[in-house]
Amino acid sequence: MQSIQPITRELLLVGGGHTHALVLRMWGMNPLPGVRVTVVNPEPTAPYSGMLPGFVAGHYRREELDIDLVRLARFSNARLILGRVAHIDTRTRTARLETGRTLPFHVASVDIGITSAMPDLPGFARHAIPAKPLDTFAQRWDDFRANAARPGAPARAAVIGGGVAGVELVLAMAHALRAAGRADAELALIDRAEILPGMKPSRQRFFRRALAQAGVRIIEGDAPVRVEADHIELASGARLAADFTVGAAGARAQDWLKETDLQLDAGGFIAVDPHLRSLNAPEVFAVGDCAHMTHAPRPKAGVFAVRQAPVLLHNLRAELSGGSLKKFQPQKDYLKLISLGKKDALADKWGLMWHGPRLWKLKDRIDRKFMDQFRALQPMTADLPEGPVALGVAEALGDKPLCGGCGAKVGGKALGRAVSRLPLNRRDDILSGPGDDAAILRGPDGRRQVISTDHLRAFIDDPALMARITAVHALGDIWAMGAEAQAAVASITLPRLSGELQEQWLDEIMQSAAQVFQASGAAVVGGHTAQGAELTIGFTVTGLSDDPPVGKSGAQPGDVLLLTKPLGTGVILAADMALAAQGRWVAEALRIMARPQHDVVPHLRAAHALSDVTGFGLAGHAAEIARASGLAIRLDLETIPHLAGAVDLTARGIRSTIYDDNRALVPELNPGDDARAQLLFDPQTAGGLLAAMPLDRALETQEALSRAGWQTWIVGICASGAPGVSL
Repeated sequence: MQSIQPITRELLLVGGGHTHALVLRMWGMNPLPGVRVTVVNPEPTAPYSGMLPGFVAGHYRREELDIDLVRLARFSNARLILGRVAHIDTRTRTARLETGRTLPFHVASVDIGITSAMPDLPGFARHAIPAKPLDTFAQRWDDFRANAARPGAPARAAVIGGGVAGVELVLAMAHALRAAGRADAELALIDRAEILPGMKPSRQRFFRRALAQAGVRIIEGDAPVRVEADHIELASGARLAADFTVGAAGARAQDWLKETDLQLDAGGFIAVDPHLRSLNAPEVFAVGDCAHMTHAPRPKAGVFAVRQAPVLLHNLRAELSGGSLKKFQPQKDYLKLISLGKKDALADKWGLMWHGPRLWKLKDRIDRKFMDQFRALQPMTADLPEGPVALGVAEALGDKPLCGGCGAKVGGKALGRAVSRLPLNRRDDILSGPGDDAAILRGPDGRRQVISTDHLRAFIDDPALMARITAVHALGDIWAMGAEAQAAVASITLPRLSGELQEQWLDEIMQSAAQVFQASGAAVVGGHTAQGAELTIGFTVTGLSDDPPVGKSGAQPGDVLLLTKPLGTGVILAADMALAAQGRWVAEALRIMARPQHDVVPHLRAAHALSDVTGFGLAGHAAEIARASGLAIRLDLETIPHLAGAVDLTARGIRSTIYDDNRALVPELNPGDDARAQLLFDPQTAGGLLAAMPLDRALETQEALSRAGWQTWIVGICASGAPGVSL
């Protein structure tokens, strides 16, 4: 997160297509100082279209199809925003997301691919699936194929669109269903005219034979007029049975492009010049299938997207730094490799045609080589200065970069010893000791006021999301006292930025945080800002309570412990920094961290003891309740929830930098080699609330929170005995 050079320019990459993925990889190896890169994509991964037929046929696993944009963004020091762009305004140089969020840019590039959706065909949106975008289609096909493997389950599929893509797709589907033991599978290929238009007769005959051998029924000259859940109605009046209908009829541009002022071609694609820039907005580039190269029109093919990447990278850097641009000149012919369902492929170039298993092996080798470059990314390492250093420097740096979030906290023992050496409190309007989650003050009207402060070292490059998570995290101490949030004061350290970007970043941070605080009933009343080496965000928060705050000291023997969020944020964030976490794991962890818990608090005010699970981990915060209440707590590994990937990463030896300090806080608990037990010491950022209450009350609370959309877990029990935590 450190920024040696001031950030003065914003580069926005709209979409995670093949060209942008390659640009990100190359950018990470040689970034341009002073530029912040932002990538917007609906999903944390981007499927590689070249391997789609092999995936459909069953030759590749689902995860082999994906470029992990989270890891790629981490490698390139870019921020990834999960969402869809709905509009680009070239006048103000802003992009608006479907959520309403606005992103400014100095230079932008669009690589959003195409869609094969058929919005004008009745029933298509409800009962069919377009082959592109690939992410949704891949999941739907995976589900259909798995279900079709069961004897008696539906195994009838149809592809609308008889071009090369449709033929390749239906052959792959036929192979997969036959391989699953469904010799009775029914497959059809439909085209309103004829299949493979414009293809040489010899190639047409070859593919027609391949389709016949695969048992695919060809329907030509008969257009679909309606799609239902189990059939397709044709213009001729015939009804074709189909339980899985795919649209592969041509390539359509994304509809939202029509609402921009970018110049488009007749098909709705962004018209670009030889430098890959929009014809009427030179600050906007476009590549891949969503672009139309006016100087050299070419069919929609991945080979051009791949070869555009070096030119796009050069031109983006030039546009951002004042350099000269390069032209992109695509080749006139290229090697076309078409899968034939089984591990067989056809090659077409220079007017010649070959086919056979060796060509499938060639295609497989090319595709895997392309994907391997995104899997071989090297993680960040702790940098030891060159030359002599003081004793202890290497040990203090450790062998990995410092974690963000609660993983960057100082160990609990160090803070505890520092607080213990403070003078005794002699004010009678301070009602709590240093062990509570928040200080309890006596207000002038007799109400109790609680106050707490927290700040986080940024672990993602999105200031808005970082602010939201920090606000949720800071409110945790207020919620853990059973209080209602009242006010918040911000403390923000920005990295070095231009004056323009300072205002933009602060606006993003404050607007995002205000949404959380306002939803929780609090107001943001001010703040303090500074510049430093990296982004840190903190909030001092106050809350009010008519009743005595719950605290940690009231747990009773027989109480159970109720937890409101799963564990694992610390290890997932540590793995993310080491490029060892799957993007989907990171995205889910961020979603959980960003979810406020103000609607949970009213259901927990009757708890005997309450805490939030944050930096000290579940074991550490359970130990605080045990010691404050003078009882023993036994945690149940079988019921403790974990985020996806957390157990796997822990078993691989990945740890947050504060893990060892957290273990030292609960010496009586030895996790051994059990990854689930080791996760008890994992520091949580914006973690769940932990409530001690009678079993019957806990069950009632679970039911009430379930109706409110919350899943909760009973993770332990309190008993008489020596204060501490056990399994």
